[in-house]
Amino acid sequence: MEIYKGEKKRLLMEKNSISHLFSIPVEEWVEVHEYQRDEWIIREGTRPNFLFYVIEGKAKIYVTHQNGKVSLINFINAHDYIGEMELLNEVYYTKGIQALTKTLCFALPTHRCRALLMEDTKFLRELTKFLSIKATFMATKYSQSLAFPLENRLADFILQTTDEGIYKEKHVTVCDYLGVSYRHLLHVLTQFCDKGYLQKEGRYYQIKQYHSLYELAEVLGVSH
Repeated sequence: MEIYKGEKKRLLMEKNSISHLFSIPVEEWVEVHEYQRDEWIIREGTRPNFLFYVIEGKAKIYVTHQNGKVSLINFINAHDYIGEMELLNEVYYTKGIQALTKTLCFALPTHRCRALLMEDTKFLRELTKFLSIKATFMATKYSQSLAFPLENRLADFILQTTDEGIYKEKHVTVCDYLGVSYRHLLHVLTQFCDKGYLQKEGRYYQIKQYHSLYELAEVLGVSH
């Protein structure tokens, strides 16, 4: 993880102002953090010291169950918050959050500005909008698993997790997230390769036809 300093920080903050999200002058406290792919933004069970606002990049949210199984439960994209539940709740079991691509975040130290944020009606209004959209998405994801074939949902998943045209998520993780069998997943991935959408390269897949995957994914009513 890199923390931007000096001119590098100033230029990024100038280009990506978030002053419209707050009534208080958060610029005096905010840090800029950069995470590389597979780097942990928050480790599971560790209470974060920051409220993050994602400027660019993608991340994955994991949870470990009592039986030791680890599940991917959701994605984080640009303009999403990280650590908002920990900000709102004194006691909260933190999920593990790992960068999926290079990810840039504004980081507000909660020990310094939590009390001010909790009284900032403008920020709380924006946070409420974010949480309602997040809840709606989770409900939609569940209904999609019942209503749409794997081809559509897998195309969407690949587009969400690709990094510079490379798709390399573990099959067991995908099966768990999409609620499908290992055999069914391999069958559809083979179909995608046969149709030229993907090209298998060792343990990874190179996307060859973005437009074909977009056509399949857009049936779900999502955008990338």
